[in-house]
Amino acid sequence: MSTLAPRTAAPHPADAPLPLPGRSRAYWAAADCWNIVRRTLIHYRRKPVFIAWQLGFPIVSVLLYGYVFGGAMRPPGGGEGGTAADYRAYLMPGMFVMTMAFGFMGTATAVVTDAQKGVTDRFRSMPMAPSAVVTGRGVTDLLVSAAELTILALTALAMGWRADGAVAATAGAFALLLWLRFALIWLGVWLGLLLPSPEAAGSLYAVVFPLTMISSIFVPTSTMPGWLGTLAAWNPLSSTASATRGLFGNEVASDGSWVQEHALLLAVAWPLAITAVCLPLAVRRFRALGR
Repeated sequence: MSTLAPRTAAPHPADAPLPLPGRSRAYWAAADCWNIVRRTLIHYRRKPVFIAWQLGFPIVSVLLYGYVFGGAMRPPGGGEGGTAADYRAYLMPGMFVMTMAFGFMGTATAVVTDAQKGVTDRFRSMPMAPSAVVTGRGVTDLLVSAAELTILALTALAMGWRADGAVAATAGAFALLLWLRFALIWLGVWLGLLLPSPEAAGSLYAVVFPLTMISSIFVPTSTMPGWLGTLAAWNPLSSTASATRGLFGNEVASDGSWVQEHALLLAVAWPLAITAVCLPLAVRRFRALGR
């Protein structure tokens, strides 16, 4: 008879499973998380239209804003002599930020779809770490976001955008973008567990679109009316956009305000605050399902 006892279900599906001898709870939490990641990646492989849309939308957005609207825009500080190419150099870091911001809607939609189809309840009934469902979704979306950023960067390079900063600074800029996406994942998970249907998750567009417009993603906040410019400057997306522009070596267009001068600090602090609030809410909501 084997000396290894099978993993048996806990009395309540929200409790952690009983580990095998020699295997810690942390090991099984990581293993179960990886199984959730594999399940989602296999789902993408079998239905590539979903991942094609998720990766294709950023490219369409960059081309649309860069070429359709870019000819009518002027870069900050460029005056009448500024060109569309100069504006695209200013725009591209903002488009990276916008893509990371829009990603949380995909997270919310995926979570609420699994909940509506009973997949989440099935996971909760299995002898697996309860954290795996939430962390697995987070890891998967972060991997997809890294792929999105890679495709966007290649598209931007083809359009003439260049990162003029040092290699370490450029890597730091991409790390800040993924840090923002990491924080928004937990917002998406929490909202996905609250919303009643995928259609309701789609309505989040009405919230995130104004959030991206009232920011420094497309234009400097100094071009807006005073009260609106202040609101846009304190938008977390503006902090990440300004910080990444500086790290990429692109035009920053600072207005001299405290929030603009400390964009790098806020680009780290805002996602940290969002994670500190939304991650516990997401875990608590997941544990409360079915009670």
